[in-house]
Amino acid sequence: MPEIFTHPDCRVRPAALSDEAALGELDRATWSTLHAVVPRPQPPYAPFFDDRHRPEDFLVAEAQDAAGEMRPAGYIRLVLPTPLACNTHVRQIQGLAVADWARGRGVARTLLRAAFAAARGEGANRMTLRVLGHNTPARALYESEGFVVEGVLAGEFFLDGRYVDDVLMGRSLAP
Repeated sequence: MPEIFTHPDCRVRPAALSDEAALGELDRATWSTLHAVVPRPQPPYAPFFDDRHRPEDFLVAEAQDAAGEMRPAGYIRLVLPTPLACNTHVRQIQGLAVADWARGRGVARTLLRAAFAAARGEGANRMTLRVLGHNTPARALYESEGFVVEGVLAGEFFLDGRYVDDVLMGRSLAP
């Protein structure tokens, strides 16, 4: 499978159906109210890939684990925000996860940069995402990669006994 982006500590490639188990496990292991608005997954687990979450929507970062094995260290989901033809110049990030063992190694930043390159390659010139207001680490990362706050839905979610803002961020993909 071709790599689309590399970094000294990881490489990014398109997801494949064979990533199903590893990405499902990663998704469950990284679940947190810091970024999730759905309840914690419970067995029996739903498939990671389905009609709305297709392998072609995901990029996978692979990195060496403590045993020296290359394995999925994170993923990013990049999709069209709507089915409208007038919106095809935009890509939206709808999921980003990094395994605990791979944190602090630039995996999330590498996934973002790979997503920028992939979106540009598809002719997109703008990228958006939504992030929970209290997720300060993610917001700082996105800001450092050129995203700006474009809107806030105050108190949009009620999580862990408190209201949390839904923050819309966007950036140009122009070189």
